[in-house]
Amino acid sequence: MKSIYSKFVIATIAIILTSTLLGFLIANTYYHQLVKPLNDEKNVSVAQNLSSYIESQENIELENYLESAASMGYQIFAVNASGYEQYFGAPFKNPNLQKGAVDSVLSGEIYHGMRDYPMETFVTGFFANELRNTVGVPFTYENEQYALFIRPDIKLLFSEVHVLMGWMILIMFIISVFLVLIASKYLVKPITKLTSATKEIQTGKFDIKLDISRQDELGVLARSFEEMSLRLSQLDQMRREFVSNVSHDFQSPLLNIQGYTRLLGKENLKQEEKAHYIQVIQQETNRLSLMTKQLLLLTSLEKEEFIFKPAAVNLGTQMKELIQKYVWQLDEKGIALTFHLPDVIFHGDGNLLHNAWENLLSNAIKYNKENGEIEITLHEEADLVKIIFKDTGIGMSPEENERIFDRFYRADPSRSKEIEGTGLGLSIVDRIIKLHDGSIAVTSEPDKGSEFVVTLPKTPPHL
Repeated sequence: MKSIYSKFVIATIAIILTSTLLGFLIANTYYHQLVKPLNDEKNVSVAQNLSSYIESQENIELENYLESAASMGYQIFAVNASGYEQYFGAPFKNPNLQKGAVDSVLSGEIYHGMRDYPMETFVTGFFANELRNTVGVPFTYENEQYALFIRPDIKLLFSEVHVLMGWMILIMFIISVFLVLIASKYLVKPITKLTSATKEIQTGKFDIKLDISRQDELGVLARSFEEMSLRLSQLDQMRREFVSNVSHDFQSPLLNIQGYTRLLGKENLKQEEKAHYIQVIQQETNRLSLMTKQLLLLTSLEKEEFIFKPAAVNLGTQMKELIQKYVWQLDEKGIALTFHLPDVIFHGDGNLLHNAWENLLSNAIKYNKENGEIEITLHEEADLVKIIFKDTGIGMSPEENERIFDRFYRADPSRSKEIEGTGLGLSIVDRIIKLHDGSIAVTSEPDKGSEFVVTLPKTPPHL
């Protein structure tokens, strides 16, 4: 398989050669269509000047004069009516003439061999050293009719300047190819680095620095690749943490169930102990069931094909009904709950929103202190709705605030030893709010409580 470097070099050289060939063909067409008739006309004029001069001079030596004219850069062929032929200047490579050309010129006509030369390539057309590629004019010398055929001597016309131009074009081509090789290496180098980095990602190495500071498209691609690798690294870390957390959170209740099941198998077990063991097993199975349900819900929420079912929801009524379900827990802990929940119609998925409020309220109760307080407030503004859950619970540190919405994350267990949770509730809340194009923020202090503020746009963009 050819590398992109070799392909680029070959393509560039092919472009240079193709453009050169096309330029040559265009120049050839231009020569045959425009230059060749003009060249013929110009040489006819030169030949006529020569013949006129010969005819105007009485004592001219024809051979000496034509030899002198040939030395000025012409190939000359002269023939008289008696058939006597003479050549002057460089010899013709092919001394051919169309049949009847000499007779035609001797009879007074002009021979246009350059103009009528077959349309072939530029080189054979302009440089063809053939007698037929001449112009012919008649003249009279010493009362005898002559035919004069001339053409420029290409060897003499091809001066040092032309040689210099030829070398210059060749050197330009060689330098162009050399520069293409260098430029190709420069262009392909970032792609080579990206290829190498891709192979490293395949092996699981995500900490990649490409060291590409270019500002062109390849530079943008390199920076996007680095951002992608960073994101993949974060996702890989999240995956590892997720697997670890799932394993740990499922293992603990399963071990408890196994342990207490073995204890139930003991003989002479008191009824009180048996009831306690059964209660623990029941609690652990409920915890596993809740964790499984929440995990499935969170997974379904994160899928692109999740079916969102928007409808008109009265948020005030929805929350009041929810509070009624938790009255017994509030009474059990002696928590005073105050609320301001006017009727606010919001267009969203009612089931999901109910799940979000339930998680926030159950957390406010679970992590609150005995005889604490909870305040729920619903505000409707011009283009958004704000829901605030405020409690006087154990609170959180700034470090805990930053991770509170991560899956399986739970606050410092030393401050909540008796509180069991799955670490999924707030992740579910965060996902539900984002599905409604809203946001959730938390402010909290240890031992002073927490405040969760949910902001929802009244007209979510995707609805």
